[in-house]
Amino acid sequence: MKPPAASVEPSAASAELPASSARWYRKAFADLSPLRDNVDYRRVWFGQAVSSIGQQMTAVAVSVQVYDMTGSSFATGLVGLFSLFPLVAFGLYGGAIADTVDRRKLGLIGSAGLAAVSAVLAAQAFAGLGLVAVLYAAVAVQAGFFALSSPARSAMIPRLVPSHQLPAANALNTVSMNLGLTVGPMLGGVLIGAWGTQAAYLVDTVAFAATLYAMWRLPAMRPLGDRRGRASVLDGLRFLREQPNLRTSFLADLAAMIFGMPRALFPAIAVTFYAGDARTVGLLVAAPAVGALTGALFSGWVGRVNRQGVAVLAAVAAWGLAIAAFGLIHNLWLGLLLLAVAGCADTVSMIFRNTMMQVAAPDEMRGRLQGIFIVVVAGGPRLGDFESGTVASLTNPATSVISGGLACVAAIALLAARRPAFLRYDARHPTP
Repeated sequence: MKPPAASVEPSAASAELPASSARWYRKAFADLSPLRDNVDYRRVWFGQAVSSIGQQMTAVAVSVQVYDMTGSSFATGLVGLFSLFPLVAFGLYGGAIADTVDRRKLGLIGSAGLAAVSAVLAAQAFAGLGLVAVLYAAVAVQAGFFALSSPARSAMIPRLVPSHQLPAANALNTVSMNLGLTVGPMLGGVLIGAWGTQAAYLVDTVAFAATLYAMWRLPAMRPLGDRRGRASVLDGLRFLREQPNLRTSFLADLAAMIFGMPRALFPAIAVTFYAGDARTVGLLVAAPAVGALTGALFSGWVGRVNRQGVAVLAAVAAWGLAIAAFGLIHNLWLGLLLLAVAGCADTVSMIFRNTMMQVAAPDEMRGRLQGIFIVVVAGGPRLGDFESGTVASLTNPATSVISGGLACVAAIALLAARRPAFLRYDARHPTP
């Protein structure tokens, strides 16, 4: 409908410029309509963003505290191992629970448990216990609470926003996650340097108030569909095995993480490629997260993509090519740019994979699929660490990075050839 005529009308040229600028702005930047239109989603998003920053602060604080106590890089590395097993075990179990209970309550319990663990970490830091075992135990319990509640929180999203807003909502979720990965460590470092690890733990504990409030205000979120009996983890795995499109999306992510994830080589690369030091390692670690955040911020276009299978495979192939080029080019700033490009491609892949999983899967299976997704996210990069480290030990870091990136591209080409239906996947007619 045209607006009523005004007594003084702007010229055609002056009217055209603001309209074009506004359209460009909406198309280029992240679509904020899920935050604008859905108050429950807005609360959940804000709570997750704040708690993600707090959790990354805690992750830095635990590593710093363990190293201060032991002076051992091996002891510090064990922090990741103590979190891996609960993530895998409780991720699958948490997904099954999320398909049978009120997801709001499960999310509330998980957030309360995480806040309690952060409070325990703050208390032991203030008390100066100096017991590494306490930190390892806290990290394991923390990972368990996260894995139990994360599938429920992810499975809520299709109930909080309409289906046409899911790509935008997943892009915004990626923004909150990468805000945590970038802002959290930096803020944690400042707090730890000024007031010690107890300050980071304490701020993280308080930050969980945002998530607890968001979960408390949600309506009941019991799964839809047939909920008779107990939800089996094996049923979720069988469902995934029988759904070629969803299974292919998982395989594409595994190809990227196993073959194209060179993070275990960053210390060696910093020295051999750039003659750098620990600060160079920090830049290499941060670059993919910066690229991922940038990709999420400029994600206004994702809601207009219907061929989401093509988008997933193209994004993962772009990741592999960027990683292979990173191995070839030994200029630090170009290397950081290529890692940022890889991180951006990973964000695009994640947005569409999550959207496919949320739309194509029935509600009664979403929790279990999210649990399997956690296992892939937790286990894939660690398998990638093993693969890249093994190849580097047999050859050299450059060969490991280049071959891994090219292997990722080859795996995607094989998936495209073996699963042509995935290339035809249309968001307007989703099929799992």
